[in-house]
Amino acid sequence: MAFLGATSCLCAQGAGPAAHPDPAANPSQAEIPDAPAPHPTDEELSAGTPAPQIEVALVADPQSAPAQNTQPPATGTASAPAPSSSAAQSSTSSQAQQPDAQATKREKGQQEVEEQEHQRVLGIAPNFNETYRHDAVSLTAMQKLNLAFHSSVDPFTFGAAFIVAGYHEMLDENTGFGWGAEGFFKRSGAAYLDAVDGDMIGNAFLPIILRQDPRYFRLGPGPTIKHRVLYSAMTNFMCKGDNGHWQPNISNVGGNIIAGALSNYYYPAQDSGLGQTISNGMIVTAEGAFGSIFDEFWPDISRKFLHRDPTHGLDAQQEASERSGSNSSSGSGANSGSDKPVQK
Repeated sequence: MAFLGATSCLCAQGAGPAAHPDPAANPSQAEIPDAPAPHPTDEELSAGTPAPQIEVALVADPQSAPAQNTQPPATGTASAPAPSSSAAQSSTSSQAQQPDAQATKREKGQQEVEEQEHQRVLGIAPNFNETYRHDAVSLTAMQKLNLAFHSSVDPFTFGAAFIVAGYHEMLDENTGFGWGAEGFFKRSGAAYLDAVDGDMIGNAFLPIILRQDPRYFRLGPGPTIKHRVLYSAMTNFMCKGDNGHWQPNISNVGGNIIAGALSNYYYPAQDSGLGQTISNGMIVTAEGAFGSIFDEFWPDISRKFLHRDPTHGLDAQQEASERSGSNSSSGSGANSGSDKPVQK
């Protein structure tokens, strides 16, 4: 019986709140410090029941529990994400500016293409593949394709094919086509296909693949006539790339040869073959050199005899900028000369 009574007392102490001793009633207990809470036994750990003394301590004195996450974060840790966020913002802004610059360049190229599509010699012959702007931007693939296509379907191209057919029939050439109306229309169709092949291959497909600019960049007034003649003739073998650097004009020469190879399918057998293809390609390239020389000096001829400026003032702006540049260079030279005595 005494054993059972002691056990019930212990259970009552474990379940209820810890009793605070009264120092006045029992001075001996007030002088004794509180004993540390006993650790749970192995049986209690295995049974999964926490020690009642630990629960009592947590309930009776919540301030004795260790504080968790009460310290403020360190200054270095809080400011660490700032550089990454600023870098992300700068990267985002640069990525946003890049499409804007590309869109502006595309719009400027489209504006230049529309200007070129209004360029005609004597108001009749299209002169779409020439630019009078020295700061012309490179064209996109679609702009190159549209420029060549508009040149191929221009009414003047059809009319020129009839003129070429009559010329060949008058010289008794391409006899395999026959004579009369049938032979004339066969010659006309072949001449038109020659023009379309040259435009689409040499001015569109190959420039798109090789990233070359198919246009003729006019040198304009300023240099000597000899320099302009040599420059315009060499542009059939050298051209500007989309990166703005000069490079071999594979698009023009290769386009003429490929167009000659395709003509073997619709020309008579006596007018086709490998040798004929290469020779015709070289002849067309040489003819293009004379065409480039005419394109170079046509604005000068038009202003001289027709009193019309095909460049719409661009040549005058170029001459003014060159004069201002030469005056500024001479002025700087004079200033530097006058400064010499001062430096001494």
